[in-house]
Amino acid sequence: MVAFLLLLALSNEVRVNGDGSGRQCEINPALKPRPHTVSILEFGAVGDGKTLNTMAFQNAIFYLKSFADKGGAQLYVPPGTWLTQSFNLTSHLTLFLEKGAVILGSQDPFHWEVVDPLPSYGRGVEVPGGRYQSLINGNMLHDVVITGNNGNIDGMGFAWWELFSSHSLNYSRPHLIELVASDHVVVSNLTFLNAPAYSIHPVYCSNVHIHNVSISAPPESPNTVGIVPDSSDHVCIEDCVIATGYDAISLKSGWDEYGIAYGRPTENVHIRRVHLQASSGSTIAFGSDMSGGISNILVENVHLYNSKSGIEFRTMRGRGGYMKEIIISDIEMENIYTAIAATGYCGSHPDDKFDPNALPLLDHIILQDMIGTNITIAGSFAGLQESPFTNICLSNITLSTNSVSSIPWECSNVSGFSDYVLPKPCPDLETLSNCLSLLIIKGKTAVM
Repeated sequence: MVAFLLLLALSNEVRVNGDGSGRQCEINPALKPRPHTVSILEFGAVGDGKTLNTMAFQNAIFYLKSFADKGGAQLYVPPGTWLTQSFNLTSHLTLFLEKGAVILGSQDPFHWEVVDPLPSYGRGVEVPGGRYQSLINGNMLHDVVITGNNGNIDGMGFAWWELFSSHSLNYSRPHLIELVASDHVVVSNLTFLNAPAYSIHPVYCSNVHIHNVSISAPPESPNTVGIVPDSSDHVCIEDCVIATGYDAISLKSGWDEYGIAYGRPTENVHIRRVHLQASSGSTIAFGSDMSGGISNILVENVHLYNSKSGIEFRTMRGRGGYMKEIIISDIEMENIYTAIAATGYCGSHPDDKFDPNALPLLDHIILQDMIGTNITIAGSFAGLQESPFTNICLSNITLSTNSVSSIPWECSNVSGFSDYVLPKPCPDLETLSNCLSLLIIKGKTAVM
């Protein structure tokens, strides 16, 4: 019982007093109506699903730039199917998709511009060299809202999945939305379908609020991912439903020597009230591209189902970086093969210039108040011998394993503590002293 109180005190300390994982979603941005609105129809767009409307989107957004210092403007997309190539947003803009409106991405790779790789990755993540520009883009923007009345953004990813699976890509696949180095971003009240790769990718961004979105890609779609906060801070993801081929939500921060050099972590992220399915990956993944660091994360009130993995931490030698000060609480799982996993043997390297002595740190992780049914493996932890996973603290967890399960826990090079956990974890996770250091975070001591 003493151990449980220690964990409880720690949890409250991080949530209330820590300046990290806090409750980012409590900071709800007030969306003011834009004083100026235009319809995409005014720029010659045709919503028949066949006419290419790229020029209409580009011209409309160029026109709306003139309202940036007048309170901003809204681009209204009415019901219809609006085929387009990539286009770029501007600051102080709301893109609004009415119910029945579908922005449809072209399936022709020649319609997609090739752009430079992200500096924290050094190359395309799938193919060396550049990458295809995403469908909807923004770079160094401020005050951008992508919302609607449950309109759809459909990436028509089938052609891209075939290119990926057949190893025929010339460049890395595009995403549906990618916002780079932008702040005060809202994405809400939309449905995202059939992303070529990621659905929503904020990278080097601050103050991002993603809520009330639905994301779907077929179970067999290769390496499709829902939401990817990447080297971004002060991010809220709430009230979303996501079902994808690989990961539902994946937190990242750069790849090996490029991520280490860029040095921008993903931090201060709050995820709550989401329903997640990840057919071949993890519903919530950390890494394996985490070389800039991931810290101060709060995940709570989450439903995970019908997936290969529930919560997974991924890294490997050469990554460097850290994953630390993470609280995962109030989780319901059903039909999950591996409920909790952490591995130091996941991923690949961008090139042969990585530093094999750049060892990752996984430390100060709390998982508490979790229930699961039809679980095959309760937990699998495989740390690195040179850099074991430390201070993994488990509390009040009940996972009902199925008849396929023979060894509910697998552990190597890991240490931590557990209290009220069933099935009983590995002895490596039953040492109280390994969690006591968590009582001091950022110089603050939890008081019982």
